[in-house]
Amino acid sequence: MKKILVLSVLALVAYLLLWPVPITPVAWNAPQDPGYPGVFERNNALADIERLDIDGLSGPEALAIGPDDGHIYSTTHEGWLIRFDSNTGVMERWVNTGGRPLGISFDQQGHLIVADAYRGLLSVAPDSTINVLTDTVNGEPIRYADDVDVAPDGRIWFSDASSKFGAEAYGGTYEASLLDLMEHGGHGRLLMYDPVSAETSVVLDGLNFANGVAVSPDGSYLLLAETGRYRVLKVWLRGGRAGQYDVLIDNLPGFPDNVERSPQGHYWVGLVSPRSPAIDALSAYPWLRKVAQRLPAALRPSAQFYGHVFAMDGEGEVLVSLQDPEGGYHTTTGAMEHDGWLWVSSLQESAFGRLRGDEHVPRTSTVSPPQ
Repeated sequence: MKKILVLSVLALVAYLLLWPVPITPVAWNAPQDPGYPGVFERNNALADIERLDIDGLSGPEALAIGPDDGHIYSTTHEGWLIRFDSNTGVMERWVNTGGRPLGISFDQQGHLIVADAYRGLLSVAPDSTINVLTDTVNGEPIRYADDVDVAPDGRIWFSDASSKFGAEAYGGTYEASLLDLMEHGGHGRLLMYDPVSAETSVVLDGLNFANGVAVSPDGSYLLLAETGRYRVLKVWLRGGRAGQYDVLIDNLPGFPDNVERSPQGHYWVGLVSPRSPAIDALSAYPWLRKVAQRLPAALRPSAQFYGHVFAMDGEGEVLVSLQDPEGGYHTTTGAMEHDGWLWVSSLQESAFGRLRGDEHVPRTSTVSPPQ
């Protein structure tokens, strides 16, 4: 019996130390988790959120307002683009992309531009015809198209969350994101598609899970969420600093997801989950992150149910922070203002969330001048 016990222990140790895993972790020093101080002080503003079920589907990751009398569009895990008429309350399954649509944005022609994690950058016409705009860059596949926004000049800016851990190849968007965050290898990119030349280019690379994208009203800059480093970048699109970036807001208390521009010029950011103490503690120890990856999935770091969206201006000043520590509406990816409501999206929920906007949206905002 003793021999069997010793052999079992040795086998377990060998497994934890030697079993192959898909990640090759990179050492980094996570900033100290600030918790929820000051402008991010915990509150229950999202606790009374109203839920609108999405026809038996799940994961309304992103939202957009259509040119068709203000219909609200969203993406789902099941591949559907759904359309909601807020006047009649009718929810319909509009188009299925055959992939995993994530970020969405309408262009000036009324086409819905979709960052599809499996298929690349898509354009959906009003008659529901789907065209693939691009699924490669520099001869390599785009493996995890994530969020997208259309600039005033028509150029399309979108994120490739991970050029290594493709969403389809690694079992889904959530599964691939956990691998990329655990590795911290800088595989994220900001891409630009030019509809005139039909060319796709890499604008920024080396990012740790490139995520939400929102172009400023005047097209002089965009905001980009770098999920794996708990920050939002301000990337300049015009002038002498075009292609360069500043860190707009850093060391957030959670993982930033979508960034959505409001009609008033401020920006909503969704924090999909609070920071993981385990991921932060293991940041400087790549070999321990490999050990953690060999544990059963239930024992590895994962998203914590917590609702949190906040609005900030173009200078990174936080204007309002709305939370639900109990996670009644959880894994919040972003928020959008429309028709007197604040609409909230989610990575895993089976409903939209919404709050009356009068009490919860900022009254004023600042817009950064071009540089």
